[in-house]
Amino acid sequence: MAIADPQIKRRPVIRQLDEAAINRIAAGEVLERPASAVKELVENSIDAGAKRIEIVIADGGKTLVRVTDDGCGMGPDDLPLALSRHATSKIDGSDLLNIRSFGFRGEALPSLGAVGRLTITSRSAGQDAAMVKVAGGEAHPVRPAALSAGTVIELRDMFFATPARLKFLRTDRAEAQAVTDVVKRLAMAEPFVSFILRDASGGEPRTVFRADAETGDLFGALHGRLKTVLGKDFADNALRIDAERDGFHLSGFAALPTYSRGAAVAQYLFVNGRPVRDKTLLGALRAAYMDVLSRDRHPVAALFVDCDPTLVDVNVHPAKSEVRFRDPGTVRGLMISAIRHALAEAGHRASTTVANATLGALRPEPVSAPRVYQMDRPSFSARSMTFQAQAPGFGETTSARIEPIVATSEEPDDLPLGAARAQVHENYIIAQTRNGMVIVDQHAAHERLVYEKLKAQMAENGVAAQALLIPEIVELTEAEATAILGIAAELSGMGLTIEPFGGGAIAVRETPAILGEVNAAAIIRDIVDELLDQGDSATVRSRIDAILSRVACHGSIRSGRRMQAAEMNALLREMEATPLSGQCNHGRPTYVELKLADIERLFGRT
Repeated sequence: MAIADPQIKRRPVIRQLDEAAINRIAAGEVLERPASAVKELVENSIDAGAKRIEIVIADGGKTLVRVTDDGCGMGPDDLPLALSRHATSKIDGSDLLNIRSFGFRGEALPSLGAVGRLTITSRSAGQDAAMVKVAGGEAHPVRPAALSAGTVIELRDMFFATPARLKFLRTDRAEAQAVTDVVKRLAMAEPFVSFILRDASGGEPRTVFRADAETGDLFGALHGRLKTVLGKDFADNALRIDAERDGFHLSGFAALPTYSRGAAVAQYLFVNGRPVRDKTLLGALRAAYMDVLSRDRHPVAALFVDCDPTLVDVNVHPAKSEVRFRDPGTVRGLMISAIRHALAEAGHRASTTVANATLGALRPEPVSAPRVYQMDRPSFSARSMTFQAQAPGFGETTSARIEPIVATSEEPDDLPLGAARAQVHENYIIAQTRNGMVIVDQHAAHERLVYEKLKAQMAENGVAAQALLIPEIVELTEAEATAILGIAAELSGMGLTIEPFGGGAIAVRETPAILGEVNAAAIIRDIVDELLDQGDSATVRSRIDAILSRVACHGSIRSGRRMQAAEMNALLREMEATPLSGQCNHGRPTYVELKLADIERLFGRT
């Protein structure tokens, strides 16, 4: 009697999944949370040519997501097809690299219908309005409906068909915030479209966000939309970016270094109008500000990369939030050079929020109890201090004194940073402008000036290299060695000379002399890690710049040094002529400008 092979008994059976299971699996890839549903539906509205989009949510989008638009709409015959997987009007399937719309996969609507209760009401020009419902993947017949134009898509009870997913959702407040963030990002990408977001939780809908359609040219409309979304402070302190290279066009606005954040939460990047989170672009943005921000500060920017669709692959992930460039080095170089050029052109300019923060610090703390506008009865000690202040010799009785060095300056006060009038606490220069005053931190300002001079000298004369007595051999994988040898010429220009040593090994023959004694192997591995992660490396440059920054710090005017009028004015004039002089090497402001009107308000004169 033959004994059956136990391996045969345990062999799994291959089965074809049913349509409902397939749709729910697909929904898990496309729909992570209510914000994902809002993103897919709003993108469909934009693709339909809508000029006004209204979004209503309830309970963070868990119980209701409704998107109403005035787009081209769909006919009664289109509705059942729209609920079929991989049915789309955006592409014909012949070329997956030439994608010019937000949506193209044909997965959003069937995925929504698979996990929730979905209702689509739509009307296209020349046809009657129609409605279709689907719940948990089960579709109902198409019925006539009442609608003037466009499309209304309503999703209720998201994830009721997959209750396990509900456990992974966050609080209603957190989900609502995620929805708001998605709508704001899409609103930035489409300044000529009106967006309205309402929250209907608990009854009457309240408007959470509204951005009316902008008019004018593209940059004017974009600036107006960013002012609505990101606030007036960003609009006032943002630099216009407009550059092009090898088929890639970069536009948008990047904030001054002194208008920065403590986390990377205000970095908005778009590729062909699509909001993305791309490591190449984020790394380039960080590298562009590397020289003007400390490691714990992050730039603020809204930047748009436009190119031929064949130069970028958006079909990397079902959520379409990741992209892959055919030539990432070109995009990275374009972003870094464009932002650095804009920052250099800004010259000594610092953000207006620096002055606002100063004024806020000068204003007295608000009292908790309301004050009656009348003369308060002073205490005995207060009366005593008042008498002393009025008595002769009050100057000798004060414990804290400021002895300014008064400058008899003949410099005109109509220059950007004005004319020096005094130096207080032997560190701060007080200058008078035509309509206000400027307070300059002499050490921070001179530190930036010296740093820029050192960088210019190094750029002109090159980085001196120090030959190693015995070349250091660094063992790498063949892929790592190929990557770093590909930028050998660039590294050589910065004083780091490498050459192949057989297999995956490389030989380090020279290192930058300014770095002194270094661990060549550690530098090489840091460069390789950056190359593999971001496609480019700034390790050597950043270390050289750090040395120059320390040299500039020690070689600049020290706090506590008394300066004459001519010296102070010379510093002001040099600041006006030097790029990036509005902030020190660590991103802190080098001066504060106070307008005369603001000063008068401090004293209640207006």
